Amino acid sequence: MAKITAKQVKDLRERTGAGVMDAKKALVEVDGDMEKAVEYLHEKGMAKAAKKADRVAAEGLTGVYVAGNEAAITEINSETDFVSQNEKFVNLVNDVTKTIAEGKPANNEAAEELKMDDGKTLSQAFVDATATIGEKIVLRRYALEEKTDDQEFGAYQHNGGQIGVITVVEGADAATAKHLAMHIAAMKPTVISPDELDDDFITEQLALMNHKIDQDNESRELVHKKPLPHLVYGSAKQLTDDVLAKAKEDIKAELKEEGKPEKIWDRIIPGKMQRFIDDNTQVDKQFAVLSQNYIMDDSKTVGEFLKEKGAKLVAFKRFEVGEGIEKKQEDFAAEVREQMK
Repeated sequence: MAKITAKQVKDLRERTGAGVMDAKKALVEVDGDMEKAVEYLHEKGMAKAAKKADRVAAEGLTGVYVAGNEAAITEINSETDFVSQNEKFVNLVNDVTKTIAEGKPANNEAAEELKMDDGKTLSQAFVDATATIGEKIVLRRYALEEKTDDQEFGAYQHNGGQIGVITVVEGADAATAKHLAMHIAAMKPTVISPDELDDDFITEQLALMNHKIDQDNESRELVHKKPLPHLVYGSAKQLTDDVLAKAKEDIKAELKEEGKPEKIWDRIIPGKMQRFIDDNTQVDKQFAVLSQNYIMDDSKTVGEFLKEKGAKLVAFKRFEVGEGIEKKQEDFAAEVREQMK
């Protein structure tokens, strides 16, 4: 049996990213043959990846890459949030996102066949990472964006990459595009305009909001507070001319009942109409960027802010790690006891 040297172990680790003991064991198994050792570790990684295939990977990081008029955003998952602090994992996320931006794959399967700068396919890189890091590592999703020379990308990652955002903005500078990305990271919109919201979705969300009001009113009743009224509408799409005309007549009737002089109604009605619109567009404010109050200046909506600048939000993508994945609830104490065995 050939003697295994420290240099061989070091060289193998640099080529594969394997741990010291794994690298040494691989060299012993193949009698010091470097190429066979690399192959041995890769096969071991595939076996480990297969063993972990059914495990839930709901942690990890987003990746954002921008170059010229091309950009990509990815979500790469691991099993625990500890991995997101691992330098090898961070580098993998960055390399994968760059590769996807340059390769423009049609789907995840095509993405995993792309080759990185070191010649490895993404699929192989994930297998190797699973073997080296010891957790299931997967590409969950990605999105590509393009812009024209007259447009700007805004890129932002929050909380070390737990949330990633790319915006495409026309008629504004890069700083504005980034500020919009920061707004989107914080406010979680799903569409640009209320026009993009499905009617059934609006109805469902309005029902959920009124259910929340019912729950709040139960608490208010206990402390003898006046109950909050239900929301009748949820979106500007529902505020037809007839609805707005009726709201205006109701306001006039209210002012008359309160004994307000008719000559001052014109000064009061616009404010009350705006309050009616604000109260009855809560679904828009939750899900449509343009209807949300701008976090940099909450005296105006994002739509009003962009209009003042003569700018337009063309597109955006927002990824948050683990959103929509049902995470397995672990008994941490039991897990530690199991590992100690």
